[in-house]
Amino acid sequence: MDSLSKIQTIVHEMRGIPYFLLLEYLVELGGVLVSDSAVKGEGWLVELTKMEPFQIGSLVVGQTRLTMTLEEAFADDFMARFQKKTLRAGG
Repeated sequence: MDSLSKIQTIVHEMRGIPYFLLLEYLVELGGVLVSDSAVKGEGWLVELTKMEPFQIGSLVVGQTRLTMTLEEAFADDFMARFQKKTLRAGG
């Protein structure tokens, strides 16, 4: 990332999308796997951390914390594409 760019960090916890699938989505958004828990793209880096599963009664759902480090010039575009990729319909 360019040292002159303004950087923002967003921490987001996600439920219901498997860890491996989040990694795959980030690669599909133009990133490169730099470790088993981080994907880097132009102007962004996302680090993933597996969390304890979320449980309500007998329902258990996986959780992942994403720490997104975004250059200001890329932040809006990246977030819009990421949100679209991870949108789930409920019912």
